[in-house]
Amino acid sequence: MSRKATKSAETNAPRLPLGEAPVRPTFKRERAALKRGVWPVAGCDEAGRGPLAGPVVAAAVILDPKRIPRGLDDSKKLNAERREVLYERICAVAEVGVAVASRARIDRDNIRQASLWALARAVRALPTPPQFVFVDGCDRIEAGCDCEAVISGDALVLSIAAASIVAKVARDRLMAQVGAAHPGYGFERHMGYSVPEHADALTRLGPTVHHRRSFAPVALAYGNRAPGAAEAVALPFETRPPPGEPEIAPSSPLPPSRAV
Repeated sequence: MSRKATKSAETNAPRLPLGEAPVRPTFKRERAALKRGVWPVAGCDEAGRGPLAGPVVAAAVILDPKRIPRGLDDSKKLNAERREVLYERICAVAEVGVAVASRARIDRDNIRQASLWALARAVRALPTPPQFVFVDGCDRIEAGCDCEAVISGDALVLSIAAASIVAKVARDRLMAQVGAAHPGYGFERHMGYSVPEHADALTRLGPTVHHRRSFAPVALAYGNRAPGAAEAVALPFETRPPPGEPEIAPSSPLPPSRAV
Protein backbone atom coordinates (compact mmCIF):
# COMPACT_ATOMS: atom_id res chain seq x y z
CA MET A 1 0.00 0.00 0.00
CA SER A 2 1.33 3.41 -0.95
CA ARG A 3 2.08 6.05 1.64
CA LYS A 4 -0.76 8.17 0.28
CA ALA A 5 -3.24 5.31 0.66
CA THR A 6 -1.94 4.54 4.16
CA LYS A 7 -2.34 8.17 5.24
CA SER A 8 -5.87 8.26 3.81
CA ALA A 9 -6.80 5.08 5.66
CA GLU A 10 -5.45 6.50 8.93
CA THR A 11 -7.41 9.71 8.40
CA ASN A 12 -10.68 7.86 7.79
CA ALA A 13 -10.18 5.31 10.56
CA PRO A 14 -12.64 5.66 13.46
CA ARG A 15 -11.13 7.24 16.55
CA LEU A 16 -11.74 6.13 20.08
CA PRO A 17 -13.66 8.70 22.13
CA LEU A 18 -11.50 10.70 24.48
CA GLY A 19 -14.20 10.67 27.12
CA GLU A 20 -15.92 13.59 28.77
CA ALA A 21 -14.16 15.51 31.48
CA PRO A 22 -15.66 14.82 34.91
CA VAL A 23 -18.26 17.37 35.97
CA ARG A 24 -17.17 19.37 39.00
CA PRO A 25 -19.23 21.92 40.92
CA THR A 26 -18.25 25.56 40.49
CA PHE A 27 -18.82 28.88 42.21
CA LYS A 28 -20.15 30.52 39.01
CA ARG A 29 -23.75 30.87 40.12
CA GLU A 30 -22.83 32.27 43.51
CA ARG A 31 -20.33 34.70 41.96
CA ALA A 32 -22.92 35.87 39.43
CA ALA A 33 -25.31 36.64 42.27
CA LEU A 34 -22.57 38.51 44.12
CA LYS A 35 -21.92 40.65 41.01
CA ARG A 36 -25.62 41.54 40.97
CA GLY A 37 -25.31 42.71 44.55
CA VAL A 38 -27.14 39.70 45.96
CA TRP A 39 -25.38 38.27 49.02
CA PRO A 40 -25.25 36.11 51.13
CA VAL A 41 -26.05 33.16 48.90
CA ALA A 42 -26.65 29.72 50.41
CA GLY A 43 -26.70 26.23 48.98
CA CYS A 44 -28.71 23.46 50.59
CA ASP A 45 -29.07 19.72 50.24
CA GLU A 46 -30.29 16.74 52.22
CA ALA A 47 -29.15 13.21 53.00
CA GLY A 48 -31.28 10.20 53.81
CA ARG A 49 -34.31 10.21 51.51
CA GLY A 50 -33.87 6.60 50.44
CA PRO A 51 -33.07 4.63 53.62
CA LEU A 52 -35.56 2.41 55.41
CA ALA A 53 -34.59 3.82 58.79
CA GLY A 54 -33.43 6.99 60.46
CA PRO A 55 -34.07 10.69 59.88
CA VAL A 56 -33.55 12.96 56.91
CA VAL A 57 -30.79 15.48 57.59
CA ALA A 58 -30.60 18.75 55.65
CA ALA A 59 -27.82 21.31 55.58
CA ALA A 60 -27.46 24.86 54.29
CA VAL A 61 -24.07 26.45 53.67
CA ILE A 62 -22.93 29.99 52.89
CA LEU A 63 -19.39 29.81 51.54
CA ASP A 64 -16.92 32.64 52.04
CA PRO A 65 -15.76 33.59 48.49
CA LYS A 66 -12.27 34.24 49.84
CA ARG A 67 -11.99 31.01 51.85
CA ILE A 68 -13.48 28.19 49.83
CA PRO A 69 -12.09 24.78 50.87
CA ARG A 70 -10.40 22.90 48.08
CA GLY A 71 -11.78 19.59 46.90
CA LEU A 72 -15.50 20.25 47.39
CA ASP A 73 -17.62 17.88 45.35
CA ASP A 74 -20.87 15.95 45.38
CA SER A 75 -20.74 13.93 48.61
CA LYS A 76 -21.64 10.76 46.67
CA LYS A 77 -18.34 11.04 44.78
CA LEU A 78 -16.25 11.19 47.97
CA ASN A 79 -15.31 8.44 50.37
CA ALA A 80 -16.15 8.67 54.06
CA GLU A 81 -12.66 9.75 55.10
CA ARG A 82 -12.57 12.59 52.57
CA ARG A 83 -16.05 13.74 53.56
CA GLU A 84 -15.02 13.96 57.21
CA VAL A 85 -12.00 16.11 56.33
CA LEU A 86 -14.04 18.46 54.16
CA TYR A 87 -16.82 18.61 56.76
CA GLU A 88 -14.39 20.02 59.31
CA ARG A 89 -13.00 22.51 56.80
CA ILE A 90 -16.45 23.70 55.76
CA CYS A 91 -17.58 24.21 59.36
CA ALA A 92 -14.36 26.12 60.09
CA VAL A 93 -14.70 28.73 57.33
CA ALA A 94 -18.37 28.81 56.24
CA GLU A 95 -21.74 29.53 57.80
CA VAL A 96 -23.63 26.28 58.33
CA GLY A 97 -27.18 25.38 59.31
CA VAL A 98 -28.45 21.84 59.93
CA ALA A 99 -31.95 20.47 60.47
CA VAL A 100 -33.31 16.99 61.12
CA ALA A 101 -36.68 15.56 60.08
CA SER A 102 -37.47 12.61 62.31
CA ARG A 103 -38.77 9.20 61.33
CA ALA A 104 -42.13 10.20 62.81
CA ARG A 105 -42.35 13.25 60.57
CA ILE A 106 -41.40 11.17 57.52
CA ASP A 107 -44.17 8.67 58.25
CA ARG A 108 -46.69 11.42 58.96
CA ASP A 109 -45.99 13.79 56.06
CA ASN A 110 -44.22 11.49 53.50
CA ILE A 111 -40.54 11.55 52.63
CA ARG A 112 -40.76 14.37 50.07
CA GLN A 113 -42.56 16.79 52.37
CA ALA A 114 -40.32 15.91 55.32
CA SER A 115 -37.24 16.56 53.18
CA LEU A 116 -38.52 19.95 51.99
CA TRP A 117 -39.38 20.88 55.58
CA ALA A 118 -35.85 19.98 56.73
CA LEU A 119 -34.26 21.96 53.89
CA ALA A 120 -36.25 25.06 54.81
CA ARG A 121 -35.37 24.63 58.49
CA ALA A 122 -31.68 24.30 57.64
CA VAL A 123 -31.79 27.66 55.86
CA ARG A 124 -33.49 29.22 58.90
CA ALA A 125 -30.72 27.81 61.09
CA LEU A 126 -28.01 29.78 59.29
CA PRO A 127 -26.40 32.47 61.47
CA THR A 128 -26.96 35.03 58.69
CA PRO A 129 -30.22 34.99 56.70
CA PRO A 130 -29.37 34.49 53.02
CA GLN A 131 -30.65 36.72 50.23
CA PHE A 132 -30.73 33.87 47.72
CA VAL A 133 -30.79 30.09 48.03
CA PHE A 134 -29.81 27.32 45.63
CA VAL A 135 -31.40 23.99 46.51
CA ASP A 136 -30.60 20.59 45.06
CA GLY A 137 -33.40 18.93 43.12
CA CYS A 138 -36.51 20.10 41.29
CA ASP A 139 -38.46 21.58 44.21
CA ARG A 140 -38.06 25.09 45.57
CA ILE A 141 -38.40 25.56 49.31
CA GLU A 142 -39.84 28.17 51.67
CA ALA A 143 -36.49 29.86 52.23
CA GLY A 144 -37.69 33.34 53.15
CA CYS A 145 -35.95 34.71 50.06
CA ASP A 146 -35.56 33.99 46.36
CA CYS A 147 -34.80 30.34 45.72
CA GLU A 148 -33.68 28.39 42.67
CA ALA A 149 -33.92 24.60 42.39
CA VAL A 150 -31.01 23.05 40.52
CA ILE A 151 -31.30 19.46 39.30
CA SER A 152 -28.07 17.61 40.14
CA GLY A 153 -27.09 20.76 41.99
CA ASP A 154 -24.64 18.91 44.24
CA ALA A 155 -22.57 18.19 41.11
CA LEU A 156 -22.90 21.71 39.67
CA VAL A 157 -23.12 24.34 42.43
CA LEU A 158 -20.28 24.60 44.92
CA SER A 159 -22.35 25.72 47.91
CA ILE A 160 -24.81 22.86 47.32
CA ALA A 161 -21.88 20.43 47.14
CA ALA A 162 -20.67 21.76 50.49
CA ALA A 163 -24.16 21.31 51.94
CA SER A 164 -24.32 17.75 50.61
CA ILE A 165 -21.11 16.93 52.49
CA VAL A 166 -22.33 18.48 55.74
CA ALA A 167 -25.69 16.71 55.51
CA LYS A 168 -24.13 13.34 54.71
CA VAL A 169 -21.54 13.46 57.50
CA ALA A 170 -24.09 14.73 60.02
CA ARG A 171 -26.51 11.93 59.17
CA ASP A 172 -23.80 9.27 59.19
CA ARG A 173 -22.81 10.35 62.69
CA LEU A 174 -26.40 10.15 63.87
CA MET A 175 -26.80 6.69 62.33
CA ALA A 176 -23.62 5.58 64.11
CA GLN A 177 -25.41 6.48 67.35
CA VAL A 178 -28.41 4.43 66.25
CA GLY A 179 -26.08 1.52 65.45
CA ALA A 180 -24.50 1.70 68.90
CA ALA A 181 -27.96 1.68 70.51
CA HIS A 182 -29.20 -1.25 68.41
CA PRO A 183 -26.47 -3.89 67.90
CA GLY A 184 -27.06 -6.43 65.18
CA TYR A 185 -28.64 -4.18 62.56
CA GLY A 186 -25.42 -2.71 61.14
CA PHE A 187 -26.75 0.84 60.98
CA GLU A 188 -23.23 2.19 61.43
CA ARG A 189 -22.27 0.51 58.15
CA HIS A 190 -25.27 0.78 55.83
CA MET A 191 -26.78 3.94 57.41
CA GLY A 192 -30.27 2.48 57.15
CA TYR A 193 -30.23 1.86 53.39
CA SER A 194 -31.89 -1.22 51.91
CA VAL A 195 -28.95 -3.60 51.56
CA PRO A 196 -28.86 -7.38 52.15
CA GLU A 197 -27.41 -6.98 55.65
CA HIS A 198 -30.26 -4.68 56.61
CA ALA A 199 -32.92 -6.88 55.05
CA ASP A 200 -31.56 -9.88 56.96
CA ALA A 201 -31.61 -7.93 60.25
CA LEU A 202 -35.22 -6.89 59.65
CA THR A 203 -36.16 -10.53 59.15
CA ARG A 204 -34.23 -11.78 62.18
CA LEU A 205 -34.76 -8.96 64.67
CA GLY A 206 -37.80 -7.09 63.41
CA PRO A 207 -38.08 -3.32 62.95
CA THR A 208 -36.99 -0.73 65.51
CA VAL A 209 -38.65 2.59 66.33
CA HIS A 210 -36.21 4.17 63.88
CA HIS A 211 -37.63 2.26 60.91
CA ARG A 212 -39.94 4.13 58.56
CA ARG A 213 -43.29 2.38 58.75
CA SER A 214 -44.51 4.10 55.58
CA PHE A 215 -41.80 2.32 53.56
CA ALA A 216 -43.00 -0.98 52.07
CA PRO A 217 -40.22 -3.31 53.32
CA VAL A 218 -40.66 -2.01 56.87
CA ALA A 219 -44.46 -2.26 56.70
CA LEU A 220 -44.02 -5.85 55.56
CA ALA A 221 -41.62 -6.53 58.44
CA TYR A 222 -44.18 -5.16 60.92
CA GLY A 223 -46.75 -7.50 59.42
CA ASN A 224 -44.43 -10.47 59.89
CA ARG A 225 -43.27 -9.43 63.34
CA ALA A 226 -43.31 -12.19 65.94
CA PRO A 227 -45.73 -11.63 68.85
CA GLY A 228 -43.96 -10.25 71.89
CA ALA A 229 -40.88 -9.08 69.97
CA ALA A 230 -39.02 -6.40 71.90
CA GLU A 231 -39.12 -2.82 70.64
CA ALA A 232 -35.73 -1.16 70.50
CA VAL A 233 -35.05 1.94 72.58
CA ALA A 234 -35.38 5.22 70.65
CA LEU A 235 -32.77 7.93 70.64
CA PRO A 236 -33.87 11.43 71.68
CA PHE A 237 -33.94 12.88 68.16
CA GLU A 238 -36.42 10.17 67.13
CA THR A 239 -38.77 10.28 70.10
CA ARG A 240 -39.76 13.93 69.86
CA PRO A 241 -43.13 14.46 68.15
CA PRO A 242 -42.93 15.92 64.64
CA PRO A 243 -44.29 19.37 65.58
CA GLY A 244 -41.75 19.71 68.41
CA GLU A 245 -38.70 21.90 67.94
CA PRO A 246 -35.82 21.32 67.91
CA GLU A 247 -35.73 17.78 66.46
CA ILE A 248 -32.15 16.91 67.24
CA ALA A 249 -30.62 15.10 70.13
CA PRO A 250 -28.96 17.23 72.83
CA SER A 251 -26.08 14.74 72.70
CA SER A 252 -25.86 14.98 68.90
CA PRO A 253 -22.39 15.20 67.31
CA LEU A 254 -23.52 18.30 65.41
CA PRO A 255 -22.45 21.78 66.53
CA PRO A 256 -25.35 22.91 68.79
CA SER A 257 -25.17 26.50 67.53
CA ARG A 258 -25.68 25.32 63.97
CA ALA A 259 -28.47 22.82 64.39
CA VAL A 260 -32.23 22.98 64.84
